[in-house]
Amino acid sequence: MQLALTIAGSDSGGGAGIQADLKTFHQFGVFGTSVIVAITAQNTRGVTGVHAIPLDMVERQLAAVADDLFPAAVKTGMLATRDLVALVAEAMARHAFPNYVLDPVMVATSGDRLLDADAERSMAQMLVPLATLVTPNLDEAQILVERDIETPDEMEAAARDLVRMGAAAALVKGGHLPGEEIVDVLVTQDGTRRYRHPKIATTSTHGTGCTLSSAVTAGLALGHSLERAVGDALSFVHGALATAPGLGGGHGPLNHFAPVPREERST
Repeated sequence: MQLALTIAGSDSGGGAGIQADLKTFHQFGVFGTSVIVAITAQNTRGVTGVHAIPLDMVERQLAAVADDLFPAAVKTGMLATRDLVALVAEAMARHAFPNYVLDPVMVATSGDRLLDADAERSMAQMLVPLATLVTPNLDEAQILVERDIETPDEMEAAARDLVRMGAAAALVKGGHLPGEEIVDVLVTQDGTRRYRHPKIATTSTHGTGCTLSSAVTAGLALGHSLERAVGDALSFVHGALATAPGLGGGHGPLNHFAPVPREERST
């Protein structure tokens, strides 16, 4: 069985963050380990509190996993502060964790900020160059490349900029664009691919980005190509949105019990 590591914040509502990552790893047949960098008080309506874990405890968690349960792939999500971004970047390089998926979580689905403003530039400078894949939504991509993005062509240009900033590949997600179709744009060193799915009318979108990035991480841990890992992850999220259970009174969670492609399951 392959191992995958998530470095992120805890979501008390269970739909995003560490909880969504571990559920997704399990569904893909990958054993998940975790490093918790922050605790949030949140539900489907919003975030009411964020507590960053002391840096020493984060570093101890990273060392413990690296020493005994070394991952085949790793993702980062919410990192909360500039100091945590810097610590994680240093640890990623020191431990030489492979197949790194950077989900640059900055704002929750509810609109609540999950990353200090002074940490945004640090993320671009310290973590993007380490990433096998960076997976921003439109808002996050605009912050990282410092300009507006309103069309698929502009998404592609932003993804190319992220590759020029050092990422091996970038997936800019188009879920926030108007229209009946979602276009997600993947740029790698070898070229560009656009993935298209019909837009699903639902308010159950909490944890979409976390689930997508952890599904890609699981695919990479299983030894799949980046293109296959991304395609399977997008299909999984589409199914999880379509069958969302409708929990809570705000932006509800996805259905993390949604099936993955049959060939994706480990044996």
